[in-house]
Amino acid sequence: MQPLAERVRPTHLDNYVGQQHIIGENSALRNAIEQNLLPSFILWGPPGVGKTTLAQIISQTLKRPFYGLSAINSGVKDIREVLDKAAQDGGLFKVEKPILFIDEIHRFSKSQQDSLLNAVEKGIVTLIGATTENPSFEVIPALLSRCQVVVLKHLTKENLIQLLENAIANDVVLKTKYITLLEVGALLRISGGDGRKLLNALEIVVNCIRENEVVITDALVKQYIQQNLALYDKSGEQHYDIISAFIKSIRGSDPNGAVYWLARMIDGGEDPSFIARRLLILASEDIGNANPTALVIANNCFQAVNVIGFPESRIILAQTATYLACSSKSNSSYVAINLAQQEVKRTGDLPVPLHLRNAPTKLMTDLGYGSDYKYAHDFENHFVEQEYLPEEIKGTTFYKPSELSREKELKQALKEKWKDKYDY
Repeated sequence: MQPLAERVRPTHLDNYVGQQHIIGENSALRNAIEQNLLPSFILWGPPGVGKTTLAQIISQTLKRPFYGLSAINSGVKDIREVLDKAAQDGGLFKVEKPILFIDEIHRFSKSQQDSLLNAVEKGIVTLIGATTENPSFEVIPALLSRCQVVVLKHLTKENLIQLLENAIANDVVLKTKYITLLEVGALLRISGGDGRKLLNALEIVVNCIRENEVVITDALVKQYIQQNLALYDKSGEQHYDIISAFIKSIRGSDPNGAVYWLARMIDGGEDPSFIARRLLILASEDIGNANPTALVIANNCFQAVNVIGFPESRIILAQTATYLACSSKSNSSYVAINLAQQEVKRTGDLPVPLHLRNAPTKLMTDLGYGSDYKYAHDFENHFVEQEYLPEEIKGTTFYKPSELSREKELKQALKEKWKDKYDY
């Protein structure tokens, strides 16, 4: 028998839960569907929010041929076979173009994505891609330029509860029992906002109770989900939990934890570029100027794994992960940009002080652009005190170096230059 999430998958937009910002009345995508003027597009959002379901509903609504591929187990040969079949079903001059749905399109290599270009450009198929990763990083520019990007949001608590209630009321198996949702907190926490996980967890709990009357409580959910954890996560949906454990191990300076979770990701077939990109972000967010070399090593790691690939990349990833774990830590740069962005939102587009403005023309010079600017290299030690912030927020501090490693040196240097301004 199919899993619960498959059995209750909706077949019409009116039964689709969540994402009203893209499929609600008068939304751009809904209008395109209703007018049968569907462009190629990429659905970008977290796991379990309805990307595959939406693609299937669109196909059924428009009564178009539907072809599905998973980037995990499809190669260029598979893509060409599907495109040849789609050309026979739709072709250049038929109104009802087939829909080609590619799940996890971010896992396609450049050559695999290149093989789609001609069919998309000539209109042989309408491409719908699904990805949990930012398409700007994972989809080649040529293909991305031919597609719109549709962003799906996390399901809300209300959306998740609605999924549970719909399943209990409509599923052919569940509605044969008397199920009461007394508590849903544990189910929601286990799901992590993933609708598929949520329904799988519900099904496991219900199947573990032999009686016809089932009262769902948090204690009951914890009891049976823990006993069936392998079954619950057999499809590899721990993806985000494991990358979270990996990053937190490095942030917490534990190289043992880092290599363990790295091994779990490698064993699960994770894309090495995905891991390397997370290390690159961490090197700046969690280490920063406490050890600037960390960013250099992480960047070299990212470039290397994209050249080498598995299995050898595991060594480079392990070296980088353990180095970053052992490094001094600082999130000062991360905090600084967050504070600065908050200030921009609070105060808006403040005018650039005249002495900092560019003066490429005589008129601008006459208006005072660039006047009174002090060229730092003309002064002793290549430094002169002057204000670099707008008048309205002058003296505001965003960057506060830590007392660790290289940042301690930066902190002392700023104190010597700026005196009270950087006297934390």
